[in-house]
Amino acid sequence: MKSNHPLSLIAYQVMWDRLISVVEEQAQTLVRTAFGTPTREAGDLSAGVYDTQGRMLAQAVTGTPGHVNSMAMSVGHVLNKIPLKDMAEGDVFILNDPWQGTGHLNDIVIVTPTFRRGQAVGMFADTLHVVDIGGRGIVGAANQVYEEGLYIPITKIVDRGKINQWLVDLIAANVREPIQVIGDIYSLISSNEIGGRRLIDMMEEFGLEHIDDLGKHILDHSRAASLAAIGKLRPGTYRNEMTVDGVNGKPMTLKAALTIGPDGIDVDYTGSPGMVSLGLNVPLCYTEAYTSFGIKCIVAPKVPNNYASLATIRTTAPEGCILNAKHPAPVAARSTIGHMLPDVMFGCLIQALPDGVPAEGTSCLWNLRLMGGLGRAELTSEQMAKATAYNVMSFHSGGTGARPRSDGLSATAFPSGVKNVPVEITETLAPLVIWSKEYRTDSGGAGEHRGGLGQVMEIESAENMPFGISPTFDRVVFPARGRLGGQPGAAGAIELQSGKSLPPKAHSTVPVGDRLLVRMPGGGGYGDPHKRAAAKVAEDVSLGLVSVDAARNSYGVALTADLAVDEAETAKLRMKVAAE
Repeated sequence: MKSNHPLSLIAYQVMWDRLISVVEEQAQTLVRTAFGTPTREAGDLSAGVYDTQGRMLAQAVTGTPGHVNSMAMSVGHVLNKIPLKDMAEGDVFILNDPWQGTGHLNDIVIVTPTFRRGQAVGMFADTLHVVDIGGRGIVGAANQVYEEGLYIPITKIVDRGKINQWLVDLIAANVREPIQVIGDIYSLISSNEIGGRRLIDMMEEFGLEHIDDLGKHILDHSRAASLAAIGKLRPGTYRNEMTVDGVNGKPMTLKAALTIGPDGIDVDYTGSPGMVSLGLNVPLCYTEAYTSFGIKCIVAPKVPNNYASLATIRTTAPEGCILNAKHPAPVAARSTIGHMLPDVMFGCLIQALPDGVPAEGTSCLWNLRLMGGLGRAELTSEQMAKATAYNVMSFHSGGTGARPRSDGLSATAFPSGVKNVPVEITETLAPLVIWSKEYRTDSGGAGEHRGGLGQVMEIESAENMPFGISPTFDRVVFPARGRLGGQPGAAGAIELQSGKSLPPKAHSTVPVGDRLLVRMPGGGGYGDPHKRAAAKVAEDVSLGLVSVDAARNSYGVALTADLAVDEAETAKLRMKVAAE
């Protein structure tokens, strides 16, 4: 059957869909078998299948763009070090090099070649975030990547089906949670194995000796679809700047120029700030991942992610700037800045699509990295002997920006896409009590479409011991901006119940008898708040999302004692604003 025959195209599409289901089962295997909460509860992972040249053909629906888009280059690095001809059935490779597709040391990538009848037919890769990798942790006094944890170069962890126990023991000896970390590595290995089995089953079912022709079909059509979507945009160069909190009271401004041309989109981050001494620096692979994701969300959201579709978006940044950090810069908290890049792209794209881009959101995660025991909190000698040692990571989020035709999402992670971790899981894993977790009233920026709300959490030790928190929070000084007349979301805050403010990017101890209060930011609003239907504002007030005062002052909506709209007073308020 000729490859351009209509029936061939249908068969290829069926096989393409089947390949996506293969990698989705690969990802779901990882979720079901993982030990760490980042993977099991939050879905902080990626899974994908590659051709024998190391080009990603399909990615799982489950996962995060930062992982999968940066992991896309990891297989190429493995093949550069160990050519496919030197690999054998049963071999498995491991790495966590931040500059080879992970972004920081806590993300571990496993790469596995798949063989059929003695011939390599493809490769599978997956990645996840381990709860601990040793060193000083995600944020701390690390001045180089070497201080941030165990650095694993491309290494064979399984040789022809036999585990490299020496390497496993080495990893276990250098992390604080060896059971979780080693368990996660075995989960990665088994996930790739499942992917390989399902690929072989698929090839048997469709009578394929290789997947080269299918791969060509996928890549050719993905490139064509991506360029067609880009071709609908107005050509030109569009610039945007966004100021974020930075470090030690010194804000930093991210700058981008986005150029739309006939062969794709080019993004240049020239003018962005230089590297910093804290682990906020971003390796280029991670910058590329979230830059391309932000653009694809707006320009070509329905085109599947693969080597060809990603290749139509090209990213450059001056070497040595914060978005192209040089080795051995500290990079553990690279997501804090990296997650802001889709918002930077939105600010460029709104100039080409005036009514098709959301407002800014919280963007960076407000994860709670909580810990106790020796060296993890300020303890007396007596407490050191009694305190429970633990290290727990609980994923949480502020609000997203309002959209052109709907409100933003509350307590939802964008762009990472990870899920919030239930409080019961955190309380099971660590001696902590989470007294409250609720929406933060008035945190969503006012607009015709309201920004998503952040949340408030209140946490205390359950064993009458101090505990530590290592945050990497942003949007504390510079909140998410609104769009087209929408107001900014609320800025975030971290403090003690006793009133003391804590630094958003430094380790702190919560003393005995006090509670930790985390107030997460909200997303920006979209459009003039006075155009929001008064009935919607009243509903927001009744649900506790907006206060009575904010309804009046930000939206021009007056309410009666029973929270119904006071039509006459509302008309006066809005007429007054219109006259001004």
